[in-house]
Amino acid sequence: MFEDNLPKTSLSELGEFGLIDHLTRFVKTHQPTTHKGIGDDAAVINHEKEQSVITTDMLIEGVHFDLAYTPLKHLGYKAVMVNLSDVYAMNAQASQITVSIAVSNRFPVEALEELYAGITLACDTYKVDLIGGDTTSSRSGLVISITAIGQVQTDKVTYRSGAKPNDLLVVTGDLGAAFMGLKVLERENEVFKVNPNAQPDLEPYAYLVERQLKPEARKDIPQLLEALKVKPTSMIDISDGLSSEIIHLCRNAKVGANLFEEKIPLDPAVISVCEEFNIDSTTIALSGGEDYELLFTIDQNDYDKIKGNPNLTVIGHMTEEKEGMHLITRANQKIPIKARGWNSFEDANDKE
Repeated sequence: MFEDNLPKTSLSELGEFGLIDHLTRFVKTHQPTTHKGIGDDAAVINHEKEQSVITTDMLIEGVHFDLAYTPLKHLGYKAVMVNLSDVYAMNAQASQITVSIAVSNRFPVEALEELYAGITLACDTYKVDLIGGDTTSSRSGLVISITAIGQVQTDKVTYRSGAKPNDLLVVTGDLGAAFMGLKVLERENEVFKVNPNAQPDLEPYAYLVERQLKPEARKDIPQLLEALKVKPTSMIDISDGLSSEIIHLCRNAKVGANLFEEKIPLDPAVISVCEEFNIDSTTIALSGGEDYELLFTIDQNDYDKIKGNPNLTVIGHMTEEKEGMHLITRANQKIPIKARGWNSFEDANDKE
């Protein structure tokens, strides 16, 4: 979580407002829409001729992350990415965030400095402004809640509900790496519990571990689609697994879908580690989650605009609702798509 041999300052020494001032002293603004940020009762954002998109996600220790193998700086960075990804899934650009944390007294100030270093790095990298938030005490673990705000021109906002039969189903990047990175970290953590002197060699799994601990939101995709003159008919980010997100698009738009197994983009490292763990790579792509890629649909007439683009893969097409949602396997079998993605309530219950 943080180095035990470093000096530690008790949270009580600074108090709530002193802590906020301390953690945000290096925060700077990047957006012209930020009229007033941290330092007043509320932030002030100025918009003209655009729609705002707002999203909130909460990460809870023991449910969404394990500090045994999650560095706090990485956690801060990832917490921001989780929210920015939802903004980009609206075909929008993110501009501001607020950060609220609940923390127990087992965390010294220096630990929270690490957390905020990751948050600040994410803000600087993606050019979003940290404009406020809250801190409070927690009797259990660490809780992080982030709200992200973005803007999009009215005629470009993209919802989950816009897909039409015969639209192409497109995904960015590759899938399954984040989940397999988690599997590697969990395995090495169990080895460490048995033998604390054992030091894991994560180099062979570097890509997978990075996808789990330091994911990147796809800020580039709305910009790319605009440059290609492609308006997605629907879009969603892949946080809970490909199968769950396809079902969301279909149910919101009242359409069906055919997903082709052979088209699902997998990094060679995912295929290799799936073999090592004796896990089916297609299952991981469908159900793993936390990829934070974007899944969207486009009109067939836009295919020539995106074909051959290394960032985008056509993995299927939408159908009439009555035809249902199916995975077409490599053996040309038609299997119904079911939501087997990650469910925080089920997983939390499993841990009780």
